[in-house]
Amino acid sequence: MKKLFVSLFIAAISTLCALSADWANFARYEQANKSAPKNPQAVLLGDSITDNWARMHGDFFEKNNLVGRGISGQVTSQMLVRMRRDVLDLNPKFVAILAGTNDIAKNNGDISIENIYGNIVSIAEIAKLHGIKVAICSVLPVYQYPWRKEISEPAEQIKKLNAMLKKYAAENGCIYVDYHSAMADARGGLPESLAKDGVHPTLEGYAIMEKILLKTFSENK
Repeated sequence: MKKLFVSLFIAAISTLCALSADWANFARYEQANKSAPKNPQAVLLGDSITDNWARMHGDFFEKNNLVGRGISGQVTSQMLVRMRRDVLDLNPKFVAILAGTNDIAKNNGDISIENIYGNIVSIAEIAKLHGIKVAICSVLPVYQYPWRKEISEPAEQIKKLNAMLKKYAAENGCIYVDYHSAMADARGGLPESLAKDGVHPTLEGYAIMEKILLKTFSENK
């Protein structure tokens, strides 16, 4: 009985510690959101791919009135929780959602393709309810995650998720931004010229994405 009590006590403390942590990382952009331009052309919501993009090519964001709200390592559940603070409060014309690769890499544990899709759809629906145009971006190609080499056939999982997202966008008044088709190599991954580690784009990779994104915004004013 004593052992059970101790085990339950430890479990309760662990839960409280977990709950007290800033799991969604609201703190990351708390100050930046206070000084961010209001009504930007778009907020780019995402993970390290978006995070690195804003860091490596900030001029692109500033010149085109874009706000980067990527956080390295994040999964779609965390982005969904961040929607109000990091997107809605800024009242952009568009939100460009680039999400899902870390879910497939199991950064936050097992999750089905259907539930990844559901999180992205929820983000899109929240944005639409607030009059924000939704651009759902394809997950970038990945042949192998360098930090999760045990993940089986990520390229095929990404293709499946992208097909679901493309269909949803077409049927629900959203824009589908197809980075994947323009960047994938014969293996269904990213060539080294576009991503040294096979996941995170180089400036050359971002140049392709920038051209596609700006064309998307121009065609959907």
